[in-house]
Amino acid sequence: MNSDLAIRYRNAHKAFKKPVLSGVDLDIREGEMFALFGPSGTGKSVLLKTTIGLVVPDRGDVEVGGESVYFGGREALEAVRRQVGYVFQHAALFDSLNVYRNVEMGLPAERLERIGRIAAARAVRRALELVNLDPETVQPLLPSELSGGMKKRVGIARAIVGRPRILLWDEPTTGLDPVNTAAVERLIKRLSEELRVTSVLVTHDVEGALWMCDRVAMLEGGRIRFCGTPEDFRACPDPVVRAFVDRAAAQAALDVVEMT
Repeated sequence: MNSDLAIRYRNAHKAFKKPVLSGVDLDIREGEMFALFGPSGTGKSVLLKTTIGLVVPDRGDVEVGGESVYFGGREALEAVRRQVGYVFQHAALFDSLNVYRNVEMGLPAERLERIGRIAAARAVRRALELVNLDPETVQPLLPSELSGGMKKRVGIARAIVGRPRILLWDEPTTGLDPVNTAAVERLIKRLSEELRVTSVLVTHDVEGALWMCDRVAMLEGGRIRFCGTPEDFRACPDPVVRAFVDRAAAQAALDVVEMT
């Protein structure tokens, strides 16, 4: 694997009742912000989950930092997971744990044991501050006491508390209104730059992702239909891509109208 590549998907296939991924080949470069688009049900989240072994491909492989996720054995998979922070679509907070414990769960057990509780508390506090939450206020709260936007931020704090090299964002703005969507997207861009991580973003908010990403790809029919810069995506003559771009632009315009 080239040293400038963070993630490499090679001929990734996955079927459930029907094929979802049908031979995905895609390279993500170190340090870039990358977005993955596509209609609902095209396997975007499935592809993201293959990156850390939450979904096992039927064929093909994924390499993270040069390590094979599927042929490297348990130690290689654990090494990959230590490098990656995952922001789940619906935050996926533990209902019975307060905010502090939820964020602390993002620290690998061996690191938590090594650094001790005092250093862990500092790491949790710093992660909450990075997502613009006041630690003193939110740490004792349960998820049921948080707004939707606050839950998203706590989920992000859990993903970054271990200082990963790679952040995977699975529909991080789902369920948010346009104002909170814009706020979370600004936060994603700031964190990706400030923490100097590679970010891979699965999202339906095409306009927001085009604003903040270095490159984008479109998944359609189980394969990569387009991969390139936001400017090339907007100008792509492929009729399938063109129709997708036009629908996204129309939805963005509708969201603006609803905000006014």
